[in-house]
Parts: sequence; structure tokens; C-alpha cells
Amino acid sequence: MVERMVPDELWELFQRVVPPAPTRPQGGGRRRYSDREVLAAIIFVATTDCNWRQSPPVFGPLGPTAHCRFTEWSTARAWAKLHRLILGELEMGSRR
Repeated sequence: MVERMVPDELWELFQRVVPPAPTRPQGGGRRRYSDREVLAAIIFVATTDCNWRQSPPVFGPLGPTAHCRFTEWSTARAWAKLHRLILGELEMGSRR
């Protein structure tokens, strides 16, 4: 399901703009969901009428986790960077 929501081509572009995961100096804690899993959950919420808490568990992260990461990435302007990157890729493709 994750690979269907986030195809390899999109994932390759997104990896170029997503900020690195913060490190915990004390170590430990729960496993951090992969950025690809979270991106799939965010895309699901953005393209359906459900809210964060209604996102299905098939993606892995629960709604609050996806919302938190969405906020982190929004603050880092990842969405604007991704938008510009995709437009640039489309422009380069039309020149070929």
C-alpha cells in the first residue's frame, strides 16, 4: 500500500527535500516510522475526506504521528521545495 501511495519516482524526489530525522542524544525511545510510511499516510489524508485520526493503520503511523511529521515538514518548507523540484523535473522533461 505504501509503495502504491508513494511511487518510487515520487519517493526519490521527496528524499531530496525532506529534512534529516532528528537524533535523540540519550538514545532509546520508540522506533521512528519511516518517512515513506508517513508520507503515504499524509497523502491518504490529503486525498480523502478523512481526518488525521481516521487514517487507516495499514500505513503504519497513527494519525497524530503523521500530523506531527506533516507539521515538521511544513515548517522546513519541504512541500514548497518538492513543488519546485517537480516543476523543474517537468520542465526538463518537456525540453527533451
